[in-house]
Amino acid sequence: MSKVLIVGIATGLGGLLARRLLRDHEVVGVDRAPWPAKPPGVHIYEVDVRTRGFEDVLRKEQPTSVVHLGFVRHFREKEAERYDINVRGTRKLFDHCRTYGVQKIVLLSTSYVYGALAENPCFMDEEYPLSASRNYPEIRDLVEVDTLATAFMWKYPDLRTSILRPVPTLGPHMDNAIGNYLNMKRVIVMMGFNPMLQFVHEEDMTEALAETIDQGLRGVFNVTGAGELPLGLAIRETGGTPLPLPEIVARPLIKRLFRFGVFPFPPGSIDYIKYPCTISGERFVSETGFRPRFGLKETFRSLRR
Repeated sequence: MSKVLIVGIATGLGGLLARRLLRDHEVVGVDRAPWPAKPPGVHIYEVDVRTRGFEDVLRKEQPTSVVHLGFVRHFREKEAERYDINVRGTRKLFDHCRTYGVQKIVLLSTSYVYGALAENPCFMDEEYPLSASRNYPEIRDLVEVDTLATAFMWKYPDLRTSILRPVPTLGPHMDNAIGNYLNMKRVIVMMGFNPMLQFVHEEDMTEALAETIDQGLRGVFNVTGAGELPLGLAIRETGGTPLPLPEIVARPLIKRLFRFGVFPFPPGSIDYIKYPCTISGERFVSETGFRPRFGLKETFRSLRR
């Protein structure tokens, strides 16, 4: 059995992936936080990827594959610390993987790196420029991580590196900004805007990660779920009520609510509820035969559950 090291195993997706991989792989995990609910057979190291302890784990365990989910994606962390964990931590991970003979790396990016812009085409492919930093500087670290990973992939072709850019993932184990946004009873939307959105169920995203490992993919891949729908309908499907506000009112209001921890993301995110950021997942489907098992209604139902 090959050995897979999951960085960020204590996250919702990390835990789901660990249980899925145990069918065919030996699984070890690394996280800065403890994971009390770990399944039998998974050894956990509570270390930071930026420390010597993480290098010691790679030296000791000698994993065949490394899955990097260990990013700070929320905005509760200080900006400088978030940047250091995400960018410097990823650089160190790549360096250590080369040193200790890792054969495959899977890095989980996000479709948000493309940015939400009025001029975006309906379905962006993997060659489309990463423009999120233009209007959403708070996630420039995630754009830099994606760019860093892509450069590493081309520089070291002998190491099978995959970068996945999934649409937002929803499910009962996910703790992310879009899920918290949709779970509000009164959901702020921009008056006059109703962009198309895409989502993928957490179980389908878990399977996509497992397929990437098992098939030894190399490259950049968008990952999509079962179709797309307007924002207003997504809010109603998850039990909320849209609250349309003009942007001149919404932007300072969101800024204040975010500062007090009431709103899940900063005002820079407003463009994602104004303009399209839909992607094409055809390349991943062509390479793996991946098909989502959960429709949008089931995905929204799992969020509410």
